[in-house]
Amino acid sequence: MFAIIALGRAEEPVDTAQIIIRKQIMAFLNDDAAAAYSFASPEIQGKFRNEDLFFEMVKRTYQPVYRPGNFAFGRNKVVGDQVIQEVLITGPDGKDWTAIYQLVKQPDGTYRINGVRILQSAPGPAI
Repeated sequence: MFAIIALGRAEEPVDTAQIIIRKQIMAFLNDDAAAAYSFASPEIQGKFRNEDLFFEMVKRTYQPVYRPGNFAFGRNKVVGDQVIQEVLITGPDGKDWTAIYQLVKQPDGTYRINGVRILQSAPGPAI
């Protein structure tokens, strides 16, 4: 099972997505830019040519994801080779946020985070 988790290839795409999101959030909490960057898709890595630029963008733009007070997985859906996962977050300011993660299956079968949309609100009617 450890090898499956390490490679991001669990049988269930939603389980895999949640493992990856959890690992990236833990990397942010540990100020591990290299690990956090490693979970980003090639498209995202192409926009931020190195881990430091990526990490600084997350600090500035996604503070609740960078330093969550706590978080829990909400609803999700699988659409083709994508997993859409809702994450309910209490930010460092105590406010509630909803982060919608998009993970995309890569040619090697792993999943990577391809985008996050963050809203200051409780969960909406649809993801």
